Amino acid sequence: MGLRAVVFDVDGTLAETERDGHRVAFNRAFRRLGLPDRWDEALYGRLLWVAGGRERLRFYFDTFRPELRADDNLIRRLHDLKNQEFRRLVAQGRVRPRPGVRRLVRELTDRGVAVGVATTGSREWVEPLLATLLGRELAGRLGVVVTGEDVRRKKPDPEAYLLALGRLGVTAAEAVAVEDSQNGLEAAKAAGLPCLVVVGFYSTEGHDFGRADLVTDGFGEPGRPARVLFNPHGLAVNGLVTAELLAELCRRATITGRWSR
Repeated sequence: MGLRAVVFDVDGTLAETERDGHRVAFNRAFRRLGLPDRWDEALYGRLLWVAGGRERLRFYFDTFRPELRADDNLIRRLHDLKNQEFRRLVAQGRVRPRPGVRRLVRELTDRGVAVGVATTGSREWVEPLLATLLGRELAGRLGVVVTGEDVRRKKPDPEAYLLALGRLGVTAAEAVAVEDSQNGLEAAKAAGLPCLVVVGFYSTEGHDFGRADLVTDGFGEPGRPARVLFNPHGLAVNGLVTAELLAELCRRATITGRWSR
C-alpha cells in the first residue's frame, strides 16, 4: 500500500479564489440588483464558515438584513449573477494559481498518482476555473472532479471526499487530501484521509488545524520556499510540497493512525 491519489480542495487551496474572486463577484451581483450590500474582507471571512454560496447568502440576509425578508427567488437570482461574475473574473485572469500548484500536479501525475478535486462549488465555474489555473493539458489529467451538484451535504460533511475516493477506486489509506480550512480538514478526516493543510488568506485566524498531518503556508517554488507551521510527523519539507513528500506523509499517517476517524 502506498500513495495512489491526491484529492485537492479548490477555493483557497488551488488559488485565493475567496478573496480575489467570489467576494468580488458577490458584491458585483448585489450591485447588479441594486442592493446596497457589500461584503468587505473581514465580513466575508466570517461568512466563509457557512459552506455553499446559496447557504452563505441565506445566512447573511437572515443574520444581518432580516428586514429585507429575502426569499428563495432573490437568493437564486443573486447566486446565478454571482456565478456569472465569477466566471468573468476567471476569464479576465483575475484569479491566479497559488505558487507551486502546477508543479505539484505535474509531479504527481508524472509519477502515476491520480489527482482529483473535491469541492462543494458549482460545476459551472469549477471546470473553467480548473482549466485556467492548471492549463487545459494538466486539467485534462484530473481523474475526478466532484462538485456541489454531486453531493447532498457540504463540508465539513465527508460526502464529497468519499465520493471522490469511490470514483478513483482507492481507499482513504492510499490517498491524501489537500485543504485550506478547518471545515475542509474536518471533512477529510471524517472520510478517513490524511490531510495537508495549505493555509491561505482566510485560514490563518480562528481555524483549528490540530488534526492535520502537515500545515504549511504554501506549496513552495524554487526561490519561494513554503514555511512549515505544524509538522506532527517530523517530515523533511525543505521548502517544497512535492509528490515524494505527500507519499511519505501518507505512509507515516497510516502507520501512526492519524489518517483514521
